[in-house]
Amino acid sequence: MADVSKSAAEPPVPAPVVAPEVYDEDYFRHGCAGSAEWSASEGTEMADIYPGMLRAAGFTAGEVVVDMGTGRGELPVLAARWGAKEAVGVEYSPAAVRLAEQTVAAHDVGDRVRVVQADARAVPLPDGHADLVLFVDVVEHLAPAELDAALRESLRILRPGGRVHIHTFPTKTMYDVTYRLLRTLARRRQWPADPRNDYERQMHVNEQTLTSMTAALSGAGFTRVRVSPGAWAYTDHLPEKWAQRVVRGLARFPPTSRFGIADITATGRRP
Repeated sequence: MADVSKSAAEPPVPAPVVAPEVYDEDYFRHGCAGSAEWSASEGTEMADIYPGMLRAAGFTAGEVVVDMGTGRGELPVLAARWGAKEAVGVEYSPAAVRLAEQTVAAHDVGDRVRVVQADARAVPLPDGHADLVLFVDVVEHLAPAELDAALRESLRILRPGGRVHIHTFPTKTMYDVTYRLLRTLARRRQWPADPRNDYERQMHVNEQTLTSMTAALSGAGFTRVRVSPGAWAYTDHLPEKWAQRVVRGLARFPPTSRFGIADITATGRRP
């Protein structure tokens, strides 16, 4: 087995490609998944995506869970409510850390949840500490070298046999293949050349495909890697109803699902 221990003498990680200050309070309150539920309740309620992620990851009570890029902290809080032995939210944005601490306080789980302000490439946890590491809509925000370092750090903090669970949205395929092909074949020059929103243009430095996500996990040392299309046939970026119907049709059939489904789910194990 490869040595995944971390020396205290290692140099600090390079500056992130996207600075933490870019992820301000407004982004977490209004610009990302789950923000509507959190903002309406000031942290006492959370979106349905979070229970869904824990179920998809195979979470069981008694596990130690680490949520990379935890944002407002819903996932570690929910893991604690569901019986986690310990749940740690890792987040490099100061604004998000403040909101995550508010979420922890709102649910009174401070005895089982820690929010750590840290880069995902250098997590202040010991080797073999966690049973489950989660990246929920985070990997697209990490440049390729950053993603590789964060995955290797996840490998280090996982116990042997521990697992990583990843969800990423949107896929590179959705924008750079399906959208472009529809725009070209239908000769819709009035459609925007790039349908991404302002947040995506600024923050999404590494949108994934099934192939790239598989390579990233395998390259970082994970085994039993499984990568598949998710379940979301996202069509909000398509200006016309016929194009939305085409994408939903592509999503229904396994041979074409990668061109219609806008998210990816991936898992791997520490050997």
